[in-house]
Amino acid sequence: MAIGWQHVIGIALVLILIAGVGLLSGRRVKNAADFTTGGGKAGALMVCGTILGSLLSGQATVGTAQMAYTYGLSAWWFTLGAGLGCLVLAVGYAVPLRRGGQCTLLQVVSEKYGARAGTLGSILCSLGIFISVVSQVLAACALLTTIFPMNTGEAVLLSLALMTVYVVFGGAWGAGMGGIVKMVLLYAAGMLGLILVLSQGGVGALLDHVKAVVLDAGVGAGSGITNEGAFWHRFTHLFARGVLQDAGSGLSLLLGVLSTQTYAQAIWSARSDNAARKGALLSAFLMPVVGLACIGIGLFMRGHSITEEEAAALIQAGQSVPEGLLVIGGSAQAFPAFIVHYMPGLVGGIALGALLIAVVGGGAGLSLGVATILVNDIYTRISPRMREPRRNLIASRATIVAVLAAAGGITAVIPGAIINDFGFLSMALRGAVVFVPLTFALFYPRQVDSRFVWGAIVMGPCAVLAGKLSGVLPFDPLFLGLAVALFLMILGALAVNRRGTGNERNSSV
Repeated sequence: MAIGWQHVIGIALVLILIAGVGLLSGRRVKNAADFTTGGGKAGALMVCGTILGSLLSGQATVGTAQMAYTYGLSAWWFTLGAGLGCLVLAVGYAVPLRRGGQCTLLQVVSEKYGARAGTLGSILCSLGIFISVVSQVLAACALLTTIFPMNTGEAVLLSLALMTVYVVFGGAWGAGMGGIVKMVLLYAAGMLGLILVLSQGGVGALLDHVKAVVLDAGVGAGSGITNEGAFWHRFTHLFARGVLQDAGSGLSLLLGVLSTQTYAQAIWSARSDNAARKGALLSAFLMPVVGLACIGIGLFMRGHSITEEEAAALIQAGQSVPEGLLVIGGSAQAFPAFIVHYMPGLVGGIALGALLIAVVGGGAGLSLGVATILVNDIYTRISPRMREPRRNLIASRATIVAVLAAAGGITAVIPGAIINDFGFLSMALRGAVVFVPLTFALFYPRQVDSRFVWGAIVMGPCAVLAGKLSGVLPFDPLFLGLAVALFLMILGALAVNRRGTGNERNSSV
């Protein structure tokens, strides 16, 4: 996919702007508290920027457009589920999270159920988030190799450099300020794209173009779309892939938001409970809107392009590629191909830059979450000297670099299809490890037998992995993990109640 010099200028302007924001935000960092939670000084907009800085990632943008290209409206579940997660975070979890003065979700769990519970959860949760960092590096590399003539190794190095500058200097300030800039740019690009799409005749014309390609040209035959009933169900139904699968995907995102360190850090960075709630509520409103814009773009490209694989299938069947259709490498290129071919040059370059930063910011924000968990929940227990502000700050920055370097190394050797699968597994693991113990710690006033808490933290993600590997579950394996964790936590609560007193084991751990 060739891009012009105007695209290059637009991309460069965005990268310079984001790099400047990262360096500028570094001046606000005086200690470890400033780095991990912004020193508790953030307003609602900064909280929103920190949340969306990670949520508006490659999956929310490129992934949503790609899924809309194949499944239409049901692609909304990623951003819709994330928005619902932000809503629950604002209404139910923001204020309770801020009461204890902790800076990681697992500190909340360990203060209630003992250090071992926090350590086990920290290790498993970090692994789950790390898998998402790998997915973000992979997505960044895919985008870079699509628009620039570079190999995978060069794309990995550039991706890591961008993510490092984005967050390592400014920490929470860098993620928050960069998130605000990215949010504005992505909204401008998404809304402009949606306006361009709808200016071609509205929703009706949009779907007519899709139908012409999928039905009339026979592209949908390989997916079983051979009549209008199948077409309308596939592209206009919110549960096109089945209620259990699509609703399950939405719920997975909801729980993932509540179980991910990065979004909790945004809540702790707020200067007040009110700012925390407003920031999360603003995120809850903005996420689904971005999703709708990406769906419109994905559907537009479905009506104006076919993939190389689809073109080859038509030729093999003795048919020709319909005149006027673009041929793109794969459905993942839907969003960048739309920008290159249907947006004005300089504006398109800025949009490509915003798209790249969406992926970069997602990986950077998640790596900050991993570093915060490891430094505050693991390193400080190994060496109390890590509690010293200067050492804590150095360790946080060094851990971010190490996490990104490890993610880059894995990205360079593992095929993309595997990493994409791991991206979904990551969300399930985070929810299975954190959500149930965290909810009990925040809202269940009595103690729970610590042995059952340990079991919930370990067996929940194990159940997810077992369900994933079995390949026979008709629903997301996250639900199996949640059921196991909830069952064990209830047994632990009943065990304490039967003794009639507090759990002595908890106080001794």
